[in-house]
Amino acid sequence: MKRNETRSVRAGSIFIGGAHRVAVQSMCATKTQNVDATVEQAEKIREAGGDLVRIAVDSPKDVVALAEIRRQTKANLVVDLQENYRLAATVAPHVDKFRYNPGHLYHHEKEKPVAEKVRFLADVARENGCAIRVGVNCGSVDPEMKEKHPDDDVAAMVASAIEHCALLDDLKFDQYVVSLKDSHPRKVIEGNTRFAAARRDVPLHLGVTEAGIPPEGIIKTRVAFEQLLPRGIGDTLRVSLTLPNPRKHEEITVGKLILEDIAAGRFRSVPVFDDHTLNVISCPSCSRVENEKFVELAEAVKEMTAYAKPHAITIAVMGCRVNGPGETDDADLGLWCGPTHVNLKKQKAALGAFTYDDILPKLRAELDALIAARS
Repeated sequence: MKRNETRSVRAGSIFIGGAHRVAVQSMCATKTQNVDATVEQAEKIREAGGDLVRIAVDSPKDVVALAEIRRQTKANLVVDLQENYRLAATVAPHVDKFRYNPGHLYHHEKEKPVAEKVRFLADVARENGCAIRVGVNCGSVDPEMKEKHPDDDVAAMVASAIEHCALLDDLKFDQYVVSLKDSHPRKVIEGNTRFAAARRDVPLHLGVTEAGIPPEGIIKTRVAFEQLLPRGIGDTLRVSLTLPNPRKHEEITVGKLILEDIAAGRFRSVPVFDDHTLNVISCPSCSRVENEKFVELAEAVKEMTAYAKPHAITIAVMGCRVNGPGETDDADLGLWCGPTHVNLKKQKAALGAFTYDDILPKLRAELDALIAARS
């Protein structure tokens, strides 16, 4: 495939960008503190052909577990820094790359300038030989950037990514990649195309976040990848699917198949995703999921709401408190899962918290009311 001439970024034993092949990655869905289960899953992902394995670290106990995981796996490890960017200092010795979200970084230690926080992350990465991913999500762009682009959330996402590239460039740190993700393939295509036009040198991590359950989740991902990769846009990718824990390595299998198909000229999807039917999105199961019933719930929501397919309604099912509250704001109806209850929303308005046994009837009542109101 034709490739943009991005610079090369090292992450452990692999290189992202430059003339190197497109790297494929996934994320563990096991609890990080369950070392044995996490090592087993990391190895399954690696053995399936995964070039990078991401792990969530949210607490000092997770860091202790991470150190042991590092000792037991040959995988190139990436850590997701969401709740506390300062954990970078303790996780960096054990990983090859870490990811931060500019939107989440904005909310932590608000009294400090964002540039100061980025300097801290760059210094830690430089000292430990780590790469960085600047991971921007449409659902969690910082409020100031949203205010600058009130009518174009893709522009807000791109502007945020470009701003953070400039901050890292000023620090003379070039070992970073960027991702611009959304649950809608069109926004992923637009965001990455705009960014690549502005910063052709920066390697791009592709993905449709919260793509959902197969086969729909695979179709959405194909739509984006088949539009971007043939244009030379994309240096590493993740297929984000809602899957039970034992099947997480299937994200690698699907990603490699999509790459093979595109390289061979086999295009299996349509170029435009249908905006005029029901759209159920759900986040990829990961270690932050607070109740394993989340995957079962996502499947049940998909099955229960099938009757609403002719209606242009978006329903989001999120597995944790990190992405759940914000990333359901744009959905017509949103569910984000806690340990014992599921929070139901109508766009940004909270409708209450219900048990896993009670949530489906509540969701159906709201869905029926929404359909009736639009009829």
